[in-house]
Amino acid sequence: MKRGILSTIYINSKEIISDKKLFDIYQDFYTGSQFVQVLSGDIVPETKYVAGTNYCHLGLTIDTRLKRLIVISAIDNLGKGAAGQAVQNMNLMFSLPEVTGLEGTAIFP
Repeated sequence: MKRGILSTIYINSKEIISDKKLFDIYQDFYTGSQFVQVLSGDIVPETKYVAGTNYCHLGLTIDTRLKRLIVISAIDNLGKGAAGQAVQNMNLMFSLPEVTGLEGTAIFP
């Protein structure tokens, strides 16, 4: 891993829901979000797929044994970090399309 942040988040749950329902909840919540992609099935986020972008990839699963939701996120902290977030916020403040200046891959070297 050359750059990026890969986070694994554990959430204790009072009830167990299916992987499909968990995916649907996250998909519904992030509908319309330009830079968040909820990955389906057993696809696990990797930093190499978000390198040089403003995207955040989310992977979801449930540990039924422990009643725990597991969320894995991957971002390129140089793209999705403070600079990318500042550009995204500026776009919204000036009524520009949210993706302006953020869709191209900006990687060096």
